[in-house]
Amino acid sequence: MAVTDVRAEGVRALAERTLRAAGAALAELVGGLGTAAPAFGLLLLLAVTALTAPLGVGLLLAPFTLRALHALAGRERARLGRRGPEVVPPEPPPTRLRLALVDPTTRRELRWLLRHAALGLPLGLLGVCLTLSAVRDTLFPLYWRFLPEAATATSFGYGVAHSWADAFAVCAFGIGSIAVILGLTPGMARLQAEPGRRLLAAGPGQDLSLRVAELTATRAAALDAHATELRRIERALHDGTQNRLVSVTVLLGAARRQVARDPSRADEILERAQSAAEQALAELRTVSRSILPPVLDDRGLAGALSGLAADCPVPCRIDVDAPERCAASVEATAYFVVAEALTNVAKHSGAGQVTVTVRARGGRLRLTVTDDGRGGAGGTSQAFGTGGADGGSGLTGIRRRVAAHDGTLRLTSPAGGPTTLEVELPCGT
Repeated sequence: MAVTDVRAEGVRALAERTLRAAGAALAELVGGLGTAAPAFGLLLLLAVTALTAPLGVGLLLAPFTLRALHALAGRERARLGRRGPEVVPPEPPPTRLRLALVDPTTRRELRWLLRHAALGLPLGLLGVCLTLSAVRDTLFPLYWRFLPEAATATSFGYGVAHSWADAFAVCAFGIGSIAVILGLTPGMARLQAEPGRRLLAAGPGQDLSLRVAELTATRAAALDAHATELRRIERALHDGTQNRLVSVTVLLGAARRQVARDPSRADEILERAQSAAEQALAELRTVSRSILPPVLDDRGLAGALSGLAADCPVPCRIDVDAPERCAASVEATAYFVVAEALTNVAKHSGAGQVTVTVRARGGRLRLTVTDDGRGGAGGTSQAFGTGGADGGSGLTGIRRRVAAHDGTLRLTSPAGGPTTLEVELPCGT
């Protein structure tokens, strides 16, 4: 029985991995249409530009076409980075025609454009068609009796169903489409992404000093954030919990001396010692929760943020759509960012309503905190101030936490409001 259970668990795990891989591949194929379709249109525009260049029209279109090419290549790099390893961009290519003709980055982007339009677009469309075919044909027995007599049975336009046997034959065709999706779509997604990963990344001769400097700054921010957290924890333990425990020790010593002299006085001292011990325990729990809140493990990010909203003195609405869990450190960072933001809103903004929105898409966790307060955050000593002497509160503390994960932060707070804090973090593994 145990061997059977192990085998069943292995089959179930394999099926789950296959389904997740196929779902992710379909999402990547469909997402590739967002750049493949514009790539096809841009390829036509490039052809028109080249053909009309002798007449002078193409020379006027060339700068616009080159900027569109570079922008589309940047979108593809960002898309591939969300779905897998980051595609490190090269130095910004020129937009002047004479320089672009000899620029290796522009030439690589042109080769990518041709291949993505010729290969990425059909693969993306095939992924959509396979999905629609699988759904339509698999469910065909449920609705075939309501179709007109001359209607084609299969999604690909051939065959007419006259009986239940024909209907279930179409259903078998749909199951075959599902098998194709499960087996081939991961390879199709890799094939669609391969030109972009190979041609849009910085070449071996490119200067990566800017990226190295960015990663060095990110590492420094991570170390700084870690050191700040250690100092905060040490200060909380030293100034709070340690003093409480010292008080407990002193009170217990006094109670022991009073036992022989005045037992009633000893009971009073023991009661004070118990109260100090309970306060020390509460402070220890507070410190431990500030390191990694257990509510994240118990209720997930949505439940943890709902708890923050319930404790916020300003009416707060939480909207979380994160189907998959992120790394624990990422969720903890998102939790602390929202906690700090809500604290600042309550203290400084004068807002009557705050909204927290969280979305997890494409390997990125995006959260937005918006309030209808007076605005002016970040540039004054009001909401999201630069923090106090510890340098770990307010906007500075949020920036350090986000930078430690190589994330991005954007704060918009015009005078008069509203204030919007947008943070994007990689989900991690």
